Parts: sequence; structure tokens; C-alpha cells
Amino acid sequence: MGNPWDIVGQGHNLSAYERKRTFLNVRDPQGGRNFLDISYLTGADGDGDGRSVVAGDFRNVGKLDLILRQTGGGPFILYQNNFPQKHYLKVSLRGSKSNRFGIGARLVATVKGQPIVREMFPLNSYRSQMPNIVHFGLGDADRVEQLTIRWPSGKVQELTNLAGDRHIVIDEDAEGSQAVEQVVPGKTIHPRTQRDQQQLRVSGGSSRPPEATKKD
Repeated sequence: MGNPWDIVGQGHNLSAYERKRTFLNVRDPQGGRNFLDISYLTGADGDGDGRSVVAGDFRNVGKLDLILRQTGGGPFILYQNNFPQKHYLKVSLRGSKSNRFGIGARLVATVKGQPIVREMFPLNSYRSQMPNIVHFGLGDADRVEQLTIRWPSGKVQELTNLAGDRHIVIDEDAEGSQAVEQVVPGKTIHPRTQRDQQQLRVSGGSSRPPEATKKD
């Protein structure tokens, strides 16, 4: 049996400093799906000890970038998505019978007859958390033909003909176009559902979003 510490001399590291890998989902010549290793081409093949990664539209352009955090005080890295711009739809949820953010909901978008399945589950990365936004890449399609949401409460909600290239909030209590509110930069989105806001107005309470309080 050889010396196990010889791995250092062979270029390996016990602290798991393996080079990272980035794979692109592509179609193969037979029409199926495959993965293409683009690690070196993207510059993402660093050997830092990465521990957590978060995908999000941090530039608000409809494309998912990656943020990487490394252990041991390594650099905090943003990998910018420079692929050609395509259509998209970002969806946030506003629950009532379900939890406030609709965490646990299953969303199925039909785009050109093809179903795209996503789940609202931001806690899906090691030692990090994603934004509570479901991102649908639409490719060349400019809209979602149908969006089916299975809420944690058991409710099934169906919306049709949703225009893309925007961020929307969907209200569990409402139906049709009344359930959809578009996110506008600089405009506050109320955390309560439309029904809860109406009940607050009837009871004489404030329907404004709660403001942060300053503590001594």
C-alpha cells in the first residue's frame, strides 16, 4: 500500500479544491438531450473551495446569473450570464390559505405545447438560499399559453395567455387576470392577498404594507 499523502504531489488536495464544472444542456445530433462541458470556455473552472451557489436574475434583465461563495475567505464571485437574450417569465406567489410566499407550490407552464415544471422552493442549495422567484426560460416564445399552480393548500389555479418578459405576482385568492400583478421597479408590492387587504379596509385596519420599526 502506497503513501496516501502522495496525492498532494499528484496535484490533488485534501480540502476538495477540485476544479469546478459548468455544463450546458444541448440537443445531440439524434434529437435527444445531452450535456456539454463548457467549464474552461466560461472561466468558471476555478479551483477555489466553493461551498454555495445561488442562481438569480441579479441584473434584472431576465437571465439567471450565478453567485459563488467560497470557504476560507475566498473571493465572492458573480458569474454573469452572457448568453443571447431570450424571452422569460418570472413568477412570485402570494398565498393566503397557503403560506405567504407559496413555498412548496408546483408550477407547470405550457410553452408551445411543451410543459415546463418548476417548484417554489428557494432552500435548494447548500448553505445558501435562492430568491423566492420561479424563473421560466421561454426561448423564442413570447408568452406562456397556460400556467397551472398547485398550491400547498391543495388549490389548483390555472391562468392562460400570460405575456412574457416581465415579473409577476400571482394571488392565491383571485382568479383570471385579477390574480396577476406586474412587478414595477420602484413600486411596492403588498405582501397580503387582495382579499386580506379588503378585509383590513372593512375592519378599519391599515392595508398599507407594514413599515420597519426602529429599535433603540
